[in-house]
Amino acid sequence: EKVKSALHQAAVDLVASVKYRNAGTVEFLYDLDREEFYFIEVNARIQVEHPVSEIVTGEDLVQWQLRIAGGEPLSLNQSDLAISGHAIECRINAEDPHKDFHPQPGQLTSWHLEHGSAVRLDSHCRPGAMVPPYYDSMLGKLIVHGSTRTEAAALMGSCLADFTIKGITTNRDFQRFIVQHPDFIANRFNTKWLEQHGLPAFLNDGRPADGPH
Repeated sequence: EKVKSALHQAAVDLVASVKYRNAGTVEFLYDLDREEFYFIEVNARIQVEHPVSEIVTGEDLVQWQLRIAGGEPLSLNQSDLAISGHAIECRINAEDPHKDFHPQPGQLTSWHLEHGSAVRLDSHCRPGAMVPPYYDSMLGKLIVHGSTRTEAAALMGSCLADFTIKGITTNRDFQRFIVQHPDFIANRFNTKWLEQHGLPAFLNDGRPADGPH
């Protein structure tokens, strides 16, 4: 909590120093050994991950972005914001992890997930939709919320297992493999984990027992 609070304050201080107004994301890297974080960059736009922030704060960032662009003042103070629980987002992409993540265009024959209030699915997809090869391969964003990180990870694993996607190959099973991996659950990974451990383990017959969807 101490490190997280310092990181949040560093982000606020940075954008305040340049009088930044509108949506943006400050990115950092965290050194596990030194227990220090380091600034990378500011993305001066709404991020693909913005639903995570929306779920834990209860604020609609896109709505605020449009209001500010329309000249309305920001009526929120930093002290008004409180983080509740933990959120995880998985990007569902039309790509095949077994083929070096090559794009997988085609027609969706099934796209279905029963979900409740703790689950959010942002997507344009529906059964019968065509996925062209010309654009970004992301089909949708699946976001879950739990009171703890462990609870959120378990919920994400269940949602990915229940998410029926047919007609094209996606990274759904790979995402499920990651969120159920002991290293992920224990928060024991770094920026090299995926290429050194996660992906090799998945490719070595790491698919869930019920097979691909």
